[in-house]
Amino acid sequence: MKPASKKWLFALLAVALLLLMIGWMAGAFHAKVRPGVLPVTGQAQPDAHPFVVGRAAVATTESVPATIGAKQATTISSRILSRITRVLVRAGDSVTEGQMLLELERSDLESRLSQSKQRAASINARLTEARLNLERAQDLQKRGLVAQAALDEARATHDALQADLATAQRSAEEAEVAISYTEIRSPIDGRVVDRFAEPGDTASPGERLLSLYNPLSLRVEAAVRESLALPLQLGQAVQVEIPARRRVLAAQIEELVPAADPGSRSFLVKARIEYQEDLLPGMYARLLIPAGEEMLVIIPADLVSSFGQLDVVWVKRDMQTQRRFIRLGRQMEPGQVEVVAGLEAGEVLVPKPN
Repeated sequence: MKPASKKWLFALLAVALLLLMIGWMAGAFHAKVRPGVLPVTGQAQPDAHPFVVGRAAVATTESVPATIGAKQATTISSRILSRITRVLVRAGDSVTEGQMLLELERSDLESRLSQSKQRAASINARLTEARLNLERAQDLQKRGLVAQAALDEARATHDALQADLATAQRSAEEAEVAISYTEIRSPIDGRVVDRFAEPGDTASPGERLLSLYNPLSLRVEAAVRESLALPLQLGQAVQVEIPARRRVLAAQIEELVPAADPGSRSFLVKARIEYQEDLLPGMYARLLIPAGEEMLVIIPADLVSSFGQLDVVWVKRDMQTQRRFIRLGRQMEPGQVEVVAGLEAGEVLVPKPN
């Protein structure tokens, strides 16, 4: 055989082998089952009880996006302009009411307090002398030995020193109060959310330094559309879903803001939840709001068989047991499942035949 003929033969064999492999992978050599409902051979379990499909009224809820927050939260700031010397807590630390959080520089304030006290002491000494002079002037004036002008001058000096002493004492008190502001303490029992300043920074009045929240006062806040929000009542029990924790919690509505957002036509609803150690402010949640009732097809979960992503039940019809593909919805009560499509009320289900 010529070399050219051999090359053509190998090429034809390779193409034929490739076509055979493609046909095998496409299922050309396997028996095919037409789509639809097929009768299934075999008998149902003798102790099985048929289940008649029906529709049941089920209370439904609507999921509204919400955010976890804290009812008791505060921002720590300074009341004076001063340099920060120490910050005693960091984000995540637990604190108690009255615990020291930050310390500010106090040397300038202590110096001002000392000056005010020394000035008050000096004025007090002069006031003592002026009081004695006033008493002598009054005595001499009664005897007619000094003029009324001298008495008036002594009294004016005494009164002026009294006013100066009161001013110096107030200045000392203000310095003492300002010194107390250099020790910033926690106003609540709670947890530090964030820290915005470090030692060496200058604290300005009103500038936030720390933020705290009370983990025992967690709640969820959601903007609920008006048709759902208007029927809600204070104290009403609702449920809250926490997707990140795969958990559903009981909640109680504690606040309904009596004004709608004109842009979204929604009302702000706040619901209190019990303390959960692993929940933090800002986490995503869903507020489950009652939305009336819905007629659903619900069947026992043990009558459903799954093959990959397909769900199958066996329907008894015309004295035969037929396989039926269905589409499932939500898990209802334990052992119950919703059927979205594939079954109608009145049909009879039986367990999978042997």
